[in-house]
Amino acid sequence: MKGLILAAGLGTRLRPITSLRPKPTIHVAGKPLIHYAVDDLLDAGIRDIGIVVSHDTIDHLKDALEGYRDARCTYLLQTPPKGLAHAVSVAHEFLADDSFVMYLGDNLFEHGIRPFVDAFKPDEGVNAVLALVRVEDPRAFGVAVVEDGRITRLVEKPADPPSDLAVAGVYVFDASIHDAIEGLEPGAKGEYQITDAIARLIERGGRVAPVEVTGWWKDTGKPDDILDANRLLLLERRRDVRGTVEDSQLVGDVVIEEGATVRRSTIFGPALVRAGTTVEDAYIGPFTTLGADVTFANAEIEYAAVGARSTIRNVDVRIQSSLIGEDVVIEGATRRPSTHRMIVGDKSSILLPQ
Repeated sequence: MKGLILAAGLGTRLRPITSLRPKPTIHVAGKPLIHYAVDDLLDAGIRDIGIVVSHDTIDHLKDALEGYRDARCTYLLQTPPKGLAHAVSVAHEFLADDSFVMYLGDNLFEHGIRPFVDAFKPDEGVNAVLALVRVEDPRAFGVAVVEDGRITRLVEKPADPPSDLAVAGVYVFDASIHDAIEGLEPGAKGEYQITDAIARLIERGGRVAPVEVTGWWKDTGKPDDILDANRLLLLERRRDVRGTVEDSQLVGDVVIEEGATVRRSTIFGPALVRAGTTVEDAYIGPFTTLGADVTFANAEIEYAAVGARSTIRNVDVRIQSSLIGEDVVIEGATRRPSTHRMIVGDKSSILLPQ
């Protein structure tokens, strides 16, 4: 079995964070999103992984994945991106006649993907497995109808959903999906929908098995989703202090990586301070990640993620619920009793008035 990670999209809903780099390379709880997808595939025993990329994403993704674990990555160009079914057709030569797991590169699963792989049983006539999750408002998703232990119908973003079972970001297919994709008509936005191909597979007598997601699942399409994913992943971390800590208070599950320095500060976990980062005269609240080589001094922050090599100092008002990119500079002070909420792209500078 092979893996196929889709990472060709531009992540426009996350701009300006994605103005200079693709969404799958955004760090969440200390590592790029795409590493979580690769980890899940490797943990399910899948080593040969195709990465569907665009001209805009390929270099960033190669840098993010170079030498990562023992994955054997093949990069497959999809330009322009025209939907999930189109991505599979682009990867057809790489996939050949092998079964494969298709994994959307911006999705996160608390318990990985092993249950979906285990449910794929071609000897029992299963042609595909879909990960499903119950959602309050299914209108923004592909929606599945399940009868007698199999998926009988799929509807893409229905105005009147036939169920509350949304299709999550993992699919397992055998080679019959390629015939189902052949000759598909594009949808209203010019994209070739994988739900249309799966519907055709069902019409032709194929068996599609449903597996409901256990634990949490995140589709990290917007800044608030990234922050919530950061929160959920930090909850899994346990206290691990390897860096230098002087005259400071660490409460709860705080991770200070080797090479980081914390002086005269208070940190409430869960929180992560990456290697090379310096924290001085600061407060760091729960659900906060400071990336590698960050300078954070004379400032307060909570429920936030700060990218690598950024500098934040001399900010009198607490920064809260903020997603801050890499190589950002935030300096200054304000006396007003309020908080700052920021969505800041890479290589930005913010000077707050004195």
